[in-house]
Amino acid sequence: MKTVHNAISAGHCLLNLRARNLDDAIEAAVQHLVQKGDMPADEMPAAINGLKERESEIPSAIGHACAIPHYYSDQISAPALAFIRLQHPLNVGALDGVALRFVFVTVGPLDAVRDHLDALSSIARLMSDDEVHYEMGIARTESQILEALEHYQNRQSAPLPKQPKRSSTEGLDGHWAPGAGIAADLRRRLPHYLDDFVSGFNSKTVASVLFLFFACLAPAITFGGLLADQTGQQIGAVEMLVATAICGTLYAIFAGQPLIILGGIGPLFVFTIILYQLCGDLKIQEHFLAVYGWIGIWTAGFTCLLGISNASNLMKYFTRFTDEIFSALMSLIFIYTAVKEIYKHFAASFTTVGASHDEAFLSFILAMGTMYIGLTLSRFRKSRFLMPWMREFLADFGPSLALGAMALAAFLLRNQVPVESLTVGNGFGTTSGRPWFVDLTTAPKWTWLAAAGPAMLATVLIFLSQNITARLVNSPDNKIRKGPSYHWDLLVVGLLVGLCSFFGFPWLVAATVRSLAHVRALASVEEITDGAGNTHDRITHTEENRVSGLLIHVMIGLTLFALPLLSYIPKATLYGVFLFMGVVSLGGNQFVERLSLWLMDSNLYPSTHYIRRVPVGVVHKFTLVQFVCLGILCYLNVVDNEQIRILFPVFIALLVPVRFALNRIFTKQQLAYLDADEEPEEEEAHWV
Repeated sequence: MKTVHNAISAGHCLLNLRARNLDDAIEAAVQHLVQKGDMPADEMPAAINGLKERESEIPSAIGHACAIPHYYSDQISAPALAFIRLQHPLNVGALDGVALRFVFVTVGPLDAVRDHLDALSSIARLMSDDEVHYEMGIARTESQILEALEHYQNRQSAPLPKQPKRSSTEGLDGHWAPGAGIAADLRRRLPHYLDDFVSGFNSKTVASVLFLFFACLAPAITFGGLLADQTGQQIGAVEMLVATAICGTLYAIFAGQPLIILGGIGPLFVFTIILYQLCGDLKIQEHFLAVYGWIGIWTAGFTCLLGISNASNLMKYFTRFTDEIFSALMSLIFIYTAVKEIYKHFAASFTTVGASHDEAFLSFILAMGTMYIGLTLSRFRKSRFLMPWMREFLADFGPSLALGAMALAAFLLRNQVPVESLTVGNGFGTTSGRPWFVDLTTAPKWTWLAAAGPAMLATVLIFLSQNITARLVNSPDNKIRKGPSYHWDLLVVGLLVGLCSFFGFPWLVAATVRSLAHVRALASVEEITDGAGNTHDRITHTEENRVSGLLIHVMIGLTLFALPLLSYIPKATLYGVFLFMGVVSLGGNQFVERLSLWLMDSNLYPSTHYIRRVPVGVVHKFTLVQFVCLGILCYLNVVDNEQIRILFPVFIALLVPVRFALNRIFTKQQLAYLDADEEPEEEEAHWV
């Protein structure tokens, strides 16, 4: 490590070098060493030719986006090393499939080979560290490269033992003493509290705020509008926006894991409608908000009790099997909601007398255009066009630019083809004009205790939604470094549910699709190419912070003072955002990847760890079980029978015994690969 540090300190560093291949990088490195006076000019041809010949015989790409071309001969008088960071990654066939970005060129006499081997080993260990990988990738100067090396050395020389590879059950293996989980969460997260704010001042935070603002605004208004229709205007879009702004802000400040985004979810939306219909059946519909408040208070109490009693420890029995099904369900709810609303436009254009099809077609174009442009721009980071900072900007701000472009198109065409826009009222007030505070004493006294019954079902739903989403966010694949906070966050959500109940606001919980979109917006990724030429992204670093979540919900709160401006946003563009988030979330789901194998030529299956180690027939059977479970959950969300729909939380919980039952069908080794928390460690090619 000292050799690398000294070389970079001496100025042997080329950042953002343009190179068409590794040979170009080798030539640039040797020429740089000659210019710096660390190699005589007459040795340059021998060094360049020797490096190229050895590279052609034995490639030096060791993985982790790193290559170490080296050449030792008596023709070289003194050892020298140059570090290069390529502007455009090169696919040189590394074992782990990661495109080459960092090159360490070393040359020297034969008697320096032993020192070279030590340096080679140090470089390999260095580049296998994801934090160094990230810091060296964003460094703008040599001094920042040196700082990255120092941070690595500090971590290696720390008196604490080296942290083991993170597991998805971290934070769920604590003691069962009351409050033990909350205390552990606070000990884990409080040391990072100040850094959570400091780390938020970067361009990715700005991009994520702009995207997630609309991504959170769209479902808040959509679900709020649908709730208003189904609850006699007693809970509507304004209440949803106020709840989202207040709860989201408080959660960003006080929660342990700030990357989680709170919001209304489909199952809770259905649960609220069923409660309203139940009040109608019991002839107490005029007291709905008071009854709703009592149910919310009981739900809050049960949820807080679960947080204090460490009930989240039960989530360690949930595995990738359940996480993937739940994530796919939430994504499909977003896609289904968007498609359903777009279909309504077409249906109305055919059934309404004198209606024009133009508005329906334009709405369809706006929705699909928003999704397509967002997906295209989000992948622009891999393009060879434009400058690097331009590609980064377009990729980070892609969804926001897509929505803005389609909204502008609708505005320019408003006179020819008017489309339906957001309608959330013209002033700051409740949807029905009722007082903000709900008088809970107006509810029949027998409901004060009877509310505990439905509250139990609501508690199960909130408990599962919050914790499964937290598991997905805290997945080791997302490179979350500061640790999870299951128990404390469940307590915070319980308190927020209680707060909302006093004001007749919708209950909010961790929103899976929005939370995962938040993580991906803050993540840095690298492209991996397998032996068959298939590519996929791997997260190398996530900017964990509280600023993005805080700003998102503050901006949502500010929209309450500018509600008329929202009328310029077409509903269709927000449906496009729904489609974008649903499709992106499905794309990172291994269950969906395995599902695609059903339509693929078996000779062209990707070379994944489970394909190589598990018989294909077993893979298909495991996927079929997940598919059936997902189908049942989807049916429960669309069936007209409200008595069945209200049991949705129970069916989510039943996924655990279904997973345990698979132990009788599949072997332990097969499940270890099919249901692994992440790719096995041996999948990552380390050269040490």
